[in-house]
Amino acid sequence: MGIAERKERERLEMRQRIIHGAMQMFLEEGYEKTSIRNIAEKIEYSPATIYLYYKDKDELLYDVQREAFEQLITIFSKEATAEDPYKRLEQICRTYIKFGREHTEMYDLMFIIRAPMNVVDEQHLWTNGHDAFGFLVQCLSECIEQKLVRFKNVMTAALSVWAMGHGLVSLDIRCRFKVMEMTETDIQDAIEASINEYLELIKA
Repeated sequence: MGIAERKERERLEMRQRIIHGAMQMFLEEGYEKTSIRNIAEKIEYSPATIYLYYKDKDELLYDVQREAFEQLITIFSKEATAEDPYKRLEQICRTYIKFGREHTEMYDLMFIIRAPMNVVDEQHLWTNGHDAFGFLVQCLSECIEQKLVRFKNVMTAALSVWAMGHGLVSLDIRCRFKVMEMTETDIQDAIEASINEYLELIKA
């Protein structure tokens, strides 16, 4: 391995170390409470080292968010495997909601807090969610082609399905179901029933 190749490998390894350290702190301490200095202390490097790779915390969070989406698409690939596209759509919905409810802090970084999207304002494109969204779009395209759902436009369908899932997860992880005075078991049952009713409504 030449000098240039070794330096590039070391640079990539350092970037990955920073990302993993930041993700752990964001999930454990929260984004607002975590500073570049905190992250530097965790990975045992100086803050100046991190600033060689990232101009600010938002830019670092954007890469942390990308790692989180890679986890989501990996789970989709394992859990949503039915050959029948409508069955696969059911699996996607349940997998997405289960992921959000089980990884509340990570979901917050991915879909709720504004910070990583400040980087998108500069780049004009949000690539982090591309593969996960594409997984849903591909499934819905097959559903529409086979006339398994009521939708005619795939992007309208994708927005509707995503909004349903995101709404349920967001209400849950932000404790907004409390207004309905339900127990945790009641909430679980209500979420399951809502998914079932929604899927029945969009079925052709």
